[in-house]
Amino acid sequence: MSKDLNIWLDNLLEDIESVQFRRKSSRRVRVDVAAEALPALLELLQGHASYVHLSAITCVDWIEEDEFELIYHLWSYEAHSLVSAHTRIPRDPGVYLSIYDLYQPAAFFERDIHEMFGVYFEGSPDMEKFILTEWNGPPPMRKDFDSEAFVNQTFEWEEYRPKWLEEIEAEGGGITTRPEDVRR
Repeated sequence: MSKDLNIWLDNLLEDIESVQFRRKSSRRVRVDVAAEALPALLELLQGHASYVHLSAITCVDWIEEDEFELIYHLWSYEAHSLVSAHTRIPRDPGVYLSIYDLYQPAAFFERDIHEMFGVYFEGSPDMEKFILTEWNGPPPMRKDFDSEAFVNQTFEWEEYRPKWLEEIEAEGGGITTRPEDVRR
């Protein structure tokens, strides 16, 4: 990214009230923005700063703060740089606006975050199950999801003792610590 484009982007971000930004390198910028201001920032970056490629939307569950952090990764082919726009929303109700109208690939990322974290994106064209089509449990990527408890409540354990393992154990080898001895 040229120095001129770096300066131009820095000046643009400095002029926006609800934005804090930090240049992580010459090609990476982190932007922290209030949830209500994020769509306008993304529209500005897309229309005036050539950040036309939505690389990903990621989600972090900050259970202690009772918030989800949504991170929008935008790439500019012209500036050869990545802007990561961070915003936080309350875990309850876990609802945010879709940016599908700005970036059509957002539908895929929003659907994935909805399925894994339970965040609902208003205005997204598809919030149906995607990967976990047979899943009836809570969103599995939330930090309050207890995978061991879910497995114990949902499935019945079967002892699996294949013949080859019995032969190895008969010779003094095999598993040194059984899983049930490790569980808390």
